[in-house]
Amino acid sequence: MDLVIRQAEPGEYDTLGDITARAYLQDGLLDFGESDEYLGELRDVAKRAAAAEVLVAVEDDRLLGGVTFVPSGGPMADIAGSQEAEIRMLAVDRTARGRGAGEALVRACVDRARATEGCVRIVLSTQRTMHGAHRIYERLGFVRTPDRDWNPLPQLDDITLLTYELTL
Repeated sequence: MDLVIRQAEPGEYDTLGDITARAYLQDGLLDFGESDEYLGELRDVAKRAAAAEVLVAVEDDRLLGGVTFVPSGGPMADIAGSQEAEIRMLAVDRTARGRGAGEALVRACVDRARATEGCVRIVLSTQRTMHGAHRIYERLGFVRTPDRDWNPLPQLDDITLLTYELTL
């Protein structure tokens, strides 16, 4: 596989938004399906790219997936504090899974965090059912941080995001 990880180009934003939204929908990660407000956030790659770094995995000119890397203190951060970077919205097209794209995207984020002056750790949130992603994170040395777990929708008691961190 000739996999390339690079910054997303504006002409790829719609495709990446579709891949990301489809991945979350197909994996049952959105509580309200097509009406979920977060679906709009997942599709709006241009908004993410204006506030953070959006990376894509490409193989033979085919977009396989992407991730949002939020450098220390960026506006897209959910849980990152000072001196922390954050990984958000990792998604790989279902037909491309198991070929290393997800891991390569996470590794690229770790590399960027290490290159960010003053950054001492990289953090992320994940849903309980994202077992494939959990395996990637743990294989790369991320550890669970239960004390940071949080609920993005306090009105719904049953949604708790698990958190991981990697000290750089």
